[in-house]
Amino acid sequence: MMRLNQKSKRKLSQKHIPAVILSSILLWACTSPTQPTTAAESNPSSSQKIQQGFKTEKIATFNEPWALTNLPDGRLLVTERAGKLIIFDPASKEKLNVLGVPKVAYGGQGGLGDIILHPQFASNHWIYLSYAEQGQGGYGAKVIRAKLDLSNTKQPRLLDEKVIWQQVPKVSGQGHYGHRMLFGNDGKLWIASGERQHFDPAQDMQSNLGKILRLNEDGTPAEGNPFAAKGGVTAQIWSLGHRNPLGIAIDKDQQLWVVEMGPEGGDELNLIRKDTNYGYPLVSEGNHYGGKPIPNHDTRPEFQAPDISWTPVISPSSLIIYSGKQFPKWQNKAMIGGLSSKAIVVVDLATKPVQEVQRIDMRERIRGLLQASDGGIWVIEDGKNGQLLKLTAN
Repeated sequence: MMRLNQKSKRKLSQKHIPAVILSSILLWACTSPTQPTTAAESNPSSSQKIQQGFKTEKIATFNEPWALTNLPDGRLLVTERAGKLIIFDPASKEKLNVLGVPKVAYGGQGGLGDIILHPQFASNHWIYLSYAEQGQGGYGAKVIRAKLDLSNTKQPRLLDEKVIWQQVPKVSGQGHYGHRMLFGNDGKLWIASGERQHFDPAQDMQSNLGKILRLNEDGTPAEGNPFAAKGGVTAQIWSLGHRNPLGIAIDKDQQLWVVEMGPEGGDELNLIRKDTNYGYPLVSEGNHYGGKPIPNHDTRPEFQAPDISWTPVISPSSLIIYSGKQFPKWQNKAMIGGLSSKAIVVVDLATKPVQEVQRIDMRERIRGLLQASDGGIWVIEDGKNGQLLKLTAN
């Protein structure tokens, strides 16, 4: 059976193939099940595949949900892209809108984004929100820190809001914000920043677009960053050459992984290394939309190639590394939410090279994943009637 999963094999030309045959091949490629590729073009053997069973429960519906996180009392914080932050109780199904959410630039891919808790939330009640903002020069992502005031049980609100980070510079367009966040075990704040569909900023050291950033809890650059001596936004940078990073997670060995959307082909999962350039837009495992080629990583060995890439794409939206006990076959494996693939893609990080080992057909675009406190998995679908699901053991 023909496979169009290598970039060199994708570059079909009407000069050599009659249009009707070319159309049939491309239609077949778009409708056939997607297959993973890696920088080494190694595919998982049948012996590496896993089949972890589960059951799915529909819990609630939200309007364009984007992210969610666990509160210590068992409730969830859920962001809706148009600008609502909701406290949701899975037991009672009660929803409470949180007051004080900043105005967001809703449109395109923009709006209210990620939500995480400070590591000492139980004592300081700090939360972190990312969102798109319009301002001088265009649009950009921001991150605020605020206190979540739960003293009024029916009317939660945000207090003492402070902007701790923003994309520099603001640019035109409303795509590729990225703005996923994560606290490491050392208390440092990681932010994934997209290149905003402007390509070159991913290589511009005077910009924090297209970068993975490492900050202190107050948004200042963290000690030990590779470019700390340069000051300004450059001091925030840990790695560069990223396109649209939409998932960020830390594994059992405290290594940071990021999943990002490629252009036309070439979605990537990367192990993030200090002071490393991942090459975009100079290299990619995909091409520009419209077919203009981008050189592969293997043509420029100074750039770090992805640990695994996908063509056709999975359109990654989110990432967790599962550590619970309900699903033993998923332990320590990466789980990636897929938009166009309408799937959860499971990747074994321990193999060399890493391998996709299971693909779960969810039949809807998947926007977010979260490990529940009981070891189940919360799943949010994309869109105006996005379902909140819970995966639990059979």
